[in-house]
Amino acid sequence: MLGHGAKAEPERQEHTKKPMSYPLDKEKWLRVRQKMEADNIDALVVRAPDNVLYLTDYWTMKGYDLAIFPREGDPTLIVIEPQFEEAKRTAWNSDVRYFRFYDPTDSRPPTSRAVDLCLEVLRERKLTGRVGVELSQLSQICDRMVGEPSLFTQGYFDAFRAAASIVVDATSFLAELRMIKTRQEIERMRLANELAALGMEHARANIRPGMKESEVAALIEGHIHAVGIGYKGVVRMARAFTLVWSGRGIATFTATGDRPVQQNEPTLVELWVCADGYWTDLTKNLCPGKLTPEYDKLLTQLLSIFDHATECAREGAPLGEIDRLIRREIGEAGYGGQPSHPVAHGVGARAHEPPYSHQAAPGTIKKGMVLAIEPGIYWEGGGGLRLEDNFLITESGNEKLCSYPDDFGR
Repeated sequence: MLGHGAKAEPERQEHTKKPMSYPLDKEKWLRVRQKMEADNIDALVVRAPDNVLYLTDYWTMKGYDLAIFPREGDPTLIVIEPQFEEAKRTAWNSDVRYFRFYDPTDSRPPTSRAVDLCLEVLRERKLTGRVGVELSQLSQICDRMVGEPSLFTQGYFDAFRAAASIVVDATSFLAELRMIKTRQEIERMRLANELAALGMEHARANIRPGMKESEVAALIEGHIHAVGIGYKGVVRMARAFTLVWSGRGIATFTATGDRPVQQNEPTLVELWVCADGYWTDLTKNLCPGKLTPEYDKLLTQLLSIFDHATECAREGAPLGEIDRLIRREIGEAGYGGQPSHPVAHGVGARAHEPPYSHQAAPGTIKKGMVLAIEPGIYWEGGGGLRLEDNFLITESGNEKLCSYPDDFGR
């Protein structure tokens, strides 16, 4: 099978001495293995780029790669051949193997060759007992290249059912683990939030009335990409993705257009920043000039609601209370039934991940969660505001991770 040369001992020895931006997250591996022990899982096999990143620190370029994480011993990372050298440099594990991205003797898609090699590893390492696979995770976060989806077909799932004694769904298993961030994950999310603040400050210094919304988006995205790669000598890849609306163009999740930035009215920026696979989910605002009285009143109302909602974000509080409070107070402000979008959710190796605050949500908020809280009020016919920040739940309450202010235009 292709890629066997990747297992040679000299190569492993060289690999262990490589410089890495992020050292092995021992806390994470220990937590994963403790839960595997409790759930009697011999090995995890993950295909989603965010789960590959979570377990190995390798952020896949095309989404064809797989990781095998055993309860004991070194994980195995399986990657396309062009990414083999980079995977060896960046992955925490030393067992990195490749398969051919293009094979002149095999017309099947690359995913088929990835599965072949994965099954070979499971047999070689005698990991054919109880195996956890992402059976119900139908979508995936973007890869590092273009966000092109590379989902696996039914044959992928059938192959594991044939190879292992028992196949269990690891989707909720991994989601539960990922809700509580390790210390390293928190530091990585701080980097992403710092870059978001830098992008917004750059836009605040350069925004002008009459500038197109798309130009504002380009200011932010370009600046974060430029300063983010190599940021603090750590970040290997940083990208920003925005939706930008100005004045009466502000609405709920419509596309950025060519509308002009308005003097004395907000330009709203929905801002996702990804630094080495860890995300922000923020909504920040800009205003050339001073807010009009009606917008200033709306901002005052929304800041009060936002402050009350963040007070709910504490260890032991009911998860659904954030949602209930935001919608109740928005109704009291005269905007009943708003907003139409969720108002609180987890952030991490995805911009949107569990837990989700919903009026019917079970459970409580726990220390180590990072929650995006995002109340919004929108006017009939266009216009409105949304505020959103990411909050780390701590022993004493919570910590706002992005330094860019919410009381803009004042």
